[in-house]
Amino acid sequence: MRVVLAEDSGLLRESLVNLITYFDHQVVATAATAGELRTAAAVFRPDIVVTDVRMPPDHTDDGLRAAIALRRDRPSLPVLVLSQYVDSAALSELLRSGDAGTGYLLKDRVADGAQFVATMREVGGGATVIDPDVVRRLLTRRDDPLLRLSTRELEVLALMAEGRSNAAIGRELVISEVTVSKHIGNIFTKLDLPADEISHRRVLAVLSYLRG
Repeated sequence: MRVVLAEDSGLLRESLVNLITYFDHQVVATAATAGELRTAAAVFRPDIVVTDVRMPPDHTDDGLRAAIALRRDRPSLPVLVLSQYVDSAALSELLRSGDAGTGYLLKDRVADGAQFVATMREVGGGATVIDPDVVRRLLTRRDDPLLRLSTRELEVLALMAEGRSNAAIGRELVISEVTVSKHIGNIFTKLDLPADEISHRRVLAVLSYLRG
């Protein structure tokens, strides 16, 4: 894959470049500011953007805002966001910003280089992957409507939020794909997700799970 990488820390940026290229992907451009990210992505048209949330000039959520702006022009652009903290509002907005692969990882996850690059590949291929630690932390904050869900349905929804397919959920929970599909149908019903949003119900369910 051709990657545009945005990270304001020079040391981490170089480490990520080395890691990505080690696994046979090409970093076509790097950026140290949100403005540089937008320019690089427009010029190089990468297969995926990997960006920190906090970037200059404001050091708030500039990297995320730049990624969302890029998706307004190119909704099919996969984006993998790195963050040092859990921000459910930012994650919800990112998930809504396009129909391409989306990832949200805590920076600690980068320490496992092979897993990080595997996640990047998944997102580049169109998957939605949310850091398992983010899912677990957000679960402790949730109230209704998730209280309508059974324990098993919550387990299925948590794995959906990690980007797992029905088959992968079945393997993890040691249940059949038919049973997984039934649980997902129950989740859609209990979360009042409209039947006319069939193609996006998984994302809508995950958003319900993550929103505060």
